[in-house]
Amino acid sequence: MLREISINEYLNKAAEVPLVDVRSPGEYQKGHIPGASNIPLFSNEERAAVGTVYVQQSKEKAIELGYKYVTPKLDWFISESKKRSRQNSIAVHCWRGGMRSKSFAQHLSENGFADVFVIRGGYKAFRKHALEAFKTKAEICILGGYTGSGKTYILKELKNKGAQIIDLEGLANHKGSAFGRVGSGEQPTIEQFENNLFWQWKDLDLQKPIWVEDESHRIGLVNIPMNFYNNMRQQPVIFLDIPRQERAQHLVNEYASVNKAILEDSIRRISKRLGGLNTQKALDHLEKNEFFEVAMITLVYYDKYYWRGLKNREHNHIYPVEIKHIDHSTNAQQILNYHESVRV
Repeated sequence: MLREISINEYLNKAAEVPLVDVRSPGEYQKGHIPGASNIPLFSNEERAAVGTVYVQQSKEKAIELGYKYVTPKLDWFISESKKRSRQNSIAVHCWRGGMRSKSFAQHLSENGFADVFVIRGGYKAFRKHALEAFKTKAEICILGGYTGSGKTYILKELKNKGAQIIDLEGLANHKGSAFGRVGSGEQPTIEQFENNLFWQWKDLDLQKPIWVEDESHRIGLVNIPMNFYNNMRQQPVIFLDIPRQERAQHLVNEYASVNKAILEDSIRRISKRLGGLNTQKALDHLEKNEFFEVAMITLVYYDKYYWRGLKNREHNHIYPVEIKHIDHSTNAQQILNYHESVRV
């Protein structure tokens, strides 16, 4: 059976029905629905050629060229789709739910697939739905604190204790500072970051607290969707007040094993703000493997930078929690207890 469904209908089926994205590899790489497999109708070059013929000649000539590209792949479409289908059930989409997805779906339906769904409006409909979802207000709890407080680790401990979290830095594959790319792989595109964020957002109970780390609008090369970020900025901040020495040692434990050339490059990235003398001191300590001293110097800058951003919030929205040591599980429980006691 072949039928069209809305993006809402598909999201309700997503756990049971595999999804195939028939757009070109380039379109898929820029941004795709999480979990979707790419079985492209056209290669990047073929798509460009069809588009050129459409503009310069006619729609009919473009369709003719498209069939020429597609016909040798028909068996491959079936075999690849069978690898991904579940109980002969599969969903298909293209950019706008047009000819690409409908022709692909029809081909599957005529070749043994019991249930084939085409997403009405395609990827464009998904994008609209995802970005609209961030307008919904939710009880977001902002976990703040100076660099080295272990906020990302505390988020994971909060999750272990049953709390809802979104790890924005994890989704961005970046730690949000000049050292943010250290130990991380390639970042997703801005579009894919938004898609991945929505994929977590859609499964949360928005009536219950959702913990996120205090972030700037930009995390490395990606941006937090503006509606989501505005929601964050309107929320109070539970601020971890941890001694600088404790935080410096935590950074040593995290970064001391990293290639020193990468650390040197990260120090040079903030040299204007550190000042020439402090930059040179940090580089000298790095050369001697004196990582604690490097951390103490750079934290002076990061503490000032973070504090300036924190002051942009209304003072009565900042709730400091004094913590003496870096112990992520203990600190997570202390934060939960504090949150409950003050009913932030």
